[in-house]
Amino acid sequence: MSHPPVYGVGDASYQAAGGINGLQRLVADFYRLMDQQPEAADLRQLHADDLQLAADKLACFLSGWLGGPKLFQEKYGSIAIPAFHAQWPISERLSELWLSCMAQAIALQPYTPDFAEYLLSQLRVPAQRIVQASRNRHDAQ
Repeated sequence: MSHPPVYGVGDASYQAAGGINGLQRLVADFYRLMDQQPEAADLRQLHADDLQLAADKLACFLSGWLGGPKLFQEKYGSIAIPAFHAQWPISERLSELWLSCMAQAIALQPYTPDFAEYLLSQLRVPAQRIVQASRNRHDAQ
């Protein structure tokens, strides 16, 4: 009798996401949704016209964050997510738009319902930290 994977332990989350190929599909869907949805226009404006670098960085980050290879660190060096994003005024509304696009992208993947729910709940944590870091930085100015 096999036990279900314990997400957040070892590379279970990375494997459940389909490895780097699965993460690249997720990120491609995420940015396509963000690009196409009029309600996400303010969020889209924070990104470069060409989303290729942003997509690669997000897929590489998610790889290490989910217990897989630390591709972001290998390619781009270390990153402190809240500090990096603090250069932009990231409001609660922009954070929710990001999470909404990600939720829709997650729903398009062949993930099990329990992993889809787990992934979205885990992504809320750095999303909230980014809003707080942005608020702290912009309040101090």
